Amino acid sequence: MLKKVLIANRGEIALRIQRACRELGIETVAVYSEADADAKHVRQATQSLCIGPAHPGKSYLNKLALLQAAQLCGADAIHPGYGFLSENAEFAEMIEQAGLIFVGPSAASIRIMGDKIAAKRAMKQAGVPCVPGSDGALAADPQALKQAARDIGYPVIVKAAGGGGGKGMRVVHAEQQLLEAVALTREEARRAFGNPELYMEKFLEHPRHVEIQVLCDGHGNAFWLGARDCSMQRRHQKVMEEAPAPGIADEILREVGERCVNACRQIGYRGAGTFEFLFEDGRFYFIEMNTRLQVEHPVTELTSGIDIVQAQLNVAGGAMLTLRQSEIGCHGHAIECRINAEDPYSFLPSPGAITGWDIPGGNGVRIDSHAGVGYVVPPYYDSMIAKLIVHAPTREQALVRMRGALEEMQVGGILTNLGLHRELIAEPGFMAGSVDIHHLERWLKQRNAS
Repeated sequence: MLKKVLIANRGEIALRIQRACRELGIETVAVYSEADADAKHVRQATQSLCIGPAHPGKSYLNKLALLQAAQLCGADAIHPGYGFLSENAEFAEMIEQAGLIFVGPSAASIRIMGDKIAAKRAMKQAGVPCVPGSDGALAADPQALKQAARDIGYPVIVKAAGGGGGKGMRVVHAEQQLLEAVALTREEARRAFGNPELYMEKFLEHPRHVEIQVLCDGHGNAFWLGARDCSMQRRHQKVMEEAPAPGIADEILREVGERCVNACRQIGYRGAGTFEFLFEDGRFYFIEMNTRLQVEHPVTELTSGIDIVQAQLNVAGGAMLTLRQSEIGCHGHAIECRINAEDPYSFLPSPGAITGWDIPGGNGVRIDSHAGVGYVVPPYYDSMIAKLIVHAPTREQALVRMRGALEEMQVGGILTNLGLHRELIAEPGFMAGSVDIHHLERWLKQRNAS
C-alpha cells in the first residue's frame, strides 16, 4: 500500500485523487503554482508545496520541480491526474529512476501508445480493429504520398504520430490538396510535438466516438469496464459524455472489449487506460489509447460501481485486481456535462471571480468541482470549473435528471456554458442517441445562423 502520494495536478482532479487517497488512508502532497495558492486542494492536503509561478511551463509542467517536491516531502508515489504530464514518458521514467512510483503505466507502455504509428501496429498485432490506413510513417516522396492516399481512398485524414488533443490533423478530400496538407501538418507536428512523423487514415464521414475503459494490474489481470460515448464534441474537444454508449449490441461491445484486454496483456500495460474508437455502421475502428485517467471517468464509475482512482492507487502499490470480468456489469445510465468558464456562443474563456454558486443535489447527482463563491478562475489553465454527472436506471430517466440538474445549477460573476448544455440536453438528435462526432458542430452552425 502506498503511504504518501504527491498529486502533480490541480483543480477538480487534484481533489478527486485526494478523496480516493483519504479513503485508502494515504497521505497527500499538494503542489501548486502561485496562482493556486488559495486553492481547495492545497488546503485539504496533508502537505503542500509551491513549485513555481502561474505559467504551467514553470510549475505543473516542470518535471524536475515536481520530482524534487516529491523527494523533499517524502512521497513514495506521484499521481499525474489527467493533462499536464500524465502521458509524458520522460516524466514517468524520471520517477521510476528516482525509486518512486508513477501512478500509471510504465514509461515503455506510454511510449508505445503515445506514438500513434507504434500504437496502431501493436493493436493490429493484438487483433484490435483499426481504421484502414498507412502501415507506417508517411514517406516524403510526393508520388508515394499520392499512391498511399489512392490506395486508402479519399477522403483521408493526415495525422501527427505524436499528436493528441485534436491537434496535428487535416482532412483531405482530393489529391490536389494532399501535398500542401501533408507539409502543413508535418510542420505543425514538429512545432507542437517535436516529432514530424505523420500517418494517414481513411476519413470516416459519420462516425461516433466510443471509448472502452480498461483496468490492469502488474500480475497479468486485465478487465474492461464498459463503453462510453463521447461524440458530442466541438473542434475535437469533448463537451458531454455518457455510459453506456447507446445503441450498440452487447456482443459487439464484448468482442472489442476482450480484444482491448488482450492488447493490454501483450504490451504489459498497468493501471487505468482508455481505448478510443470511431464507430460506424456497426464496426469499431481503433484511433488511439489514452494511458491515463480520463476526464469522463465518473460515468464509468457510476455504471460499473468501481472506483477507478482507488484502483489506480492500489495497482500502483502492487495490489492484484481481484474481480473477474464476469462480475463487472453495467448498471443504469450516466451522463456528464463539462461546465466551462467560457462564453456559450464564442467559446472564449471567461476568467474572473465567481460571485454566485448554486449547485444541484438529490438522488443520482454528482458534482466534481474545485470552484465556489469567491473562487477566481485563472486565465492560465483549462476553463473547466465543474463536471456535472447524473446517474439513473435508464437513459431516458438520466436525461430528465440532467435537465433538472442543469436548471438548478447557477453560476454568477462569470460566463459559463450552462446555457449551451441546457439546450443540448433537450436537442432531439442527442435525445434520440447515437449522434456522430460532427453533430454538435452542425447544430452550432444552424443555431448561429438563425
